[in-house]
Amino acid sequence: MKSEKNLSVVVIGGGTGMPVLLRGLKDLPVDLTALVTVADDGGSTGRLRDEMGMPAPGDIRNVIAALSDAEPMLLDLFQHRFQAGKDLTGHSMGNLLLAAMTSVTGNFLMGIQEISRVLNVKGRILPISNDNMSLHARMTDGSVVSGESQIPLAHKQIEQVYLSPQPVHPLPDAVQAIRDADLVVVSPGSLYTSIMPNLIIPQIDKALGQTSARVVYVCNVMTQEGETDGYTAADHVQAIHRHIGDDCIDSVVVHNEPIRQQVREIYAEENATPVIYDIDRLLAMGLQVIENDIIDPSKTALRHDTHKIAKLLYSMIRDE
Repeated sequence: MKSEKNLSVVVIGGGTGMPVLLRGLKDLPVDLTALVTVADDGGSTGRLRDEMGMPAPGDIRNVIAALSDAEPMLLDLFQHRFQAGKDLTGHSMGNLLLAAMTSVTGNFLMGIQEISRVLNVKGRILPISNDNMSLHARMTDGSVVSGESQIPLAHKQIEQVYLSPQPVHPLPDAVQAIRDADLVVVSPGSLYTSIMPNLIIPQIDKALGQTSARVVYVCNVMTQEGETDGYTAADHVQAIHRHIGDDCIDSVVVHNEPIRQQVREIYAEENATPVIYDIDRLLAMGLQVIENDIIDPSKTALRHDTHKIAKLLYSMIRDE
């Protein structure tokens, strides 16, 4: 069993899935680092990117909120989205604060660090890159769709995603965090638009293949229209392999209980269906498959249970 003082957990991702994992992990005795996507270009985030030439703040904002131990009212203020005002409508207060702090410090990472200090964040939050990047998808029909927010709207099968302008530079601390980790977790989330933009950055992909840490992918529970229509669990992993090679993922975590019919019907309206966990195919890929009931049954929207998944992930390194 490893010493608890030395356990280092790195979580890679973005979107709605990553904060759920982090809320549970922050209460465990680990050194926690979140590597967060900055490829978002929709809404408030997109407007700030265009106007200030900064990396996308939206996913960073949600991770700060997840890891903060600040007073609830202060977090409500941080997450507040303006509904009125010609120029303020749609903007999140947290996004504006990140933009302001980036301007004050002259650096996006320093801005994150200062706001993290003010909001008493547990753990370390790193953008996967300090670059202002754009995501593109090449579809199986040969067409190219540009912009993270536009890719799912094309309703086409995605062959490959890539970033511009090249070269994209990873944050050196992000690369080192992966190399030094005891456990690296690829979070659930939009596979091509929240997860893949992190993994395909040069040096990040190599670090995942070379780290001595176990790399575990927490698979999505439902498919996503415009990204993973009809995907099984093995299809999710195969997409990762197609982008960064087949030596990067060691284990995959899947939910092994049926999804309630009421929930299925709600998601059916979004053309989303439960991900089929084709265990034999996952095993044939050389993966360790970890099956468990990891969904929060109290929520209508399917979410991983923050405490269940945190305990499961922690047990993977605690017992080694």
